[in-house]
Amino acid sequence: PTSAKRRKGPVTPFSRIPTDQKIDPRLSSNAYVPYDYAEAAHRDLIVTKGKGFTKEKNKKKRGSYRGGAIDSEGVNAIKFED
Repeated sequence: PTSAKRRKGPVTPFSRIPTDQKIDPRLSSNAYVPYDYAEAAHRDLIVTKGKGFTKEKNKKKRGSYRGGAIDSEGVNAIKFED
């Protein structure tokens, strides 16, 4: 009953970004975007949890990665206006 008395005006959901501000579509999603080595590591490590995850991760870091082609065209930088 007391909380109903305090409420004045319409209820709006919390948002860190004002609704009138335009958002760059490249920044609007935090979805996982796989690439060559990361995709293989993700497939192997997604099924393990806890200490097993740490062990498998360290095994991968130790020597299973032998390098690969470096994508020199893969610049994903975003220049902010402000």
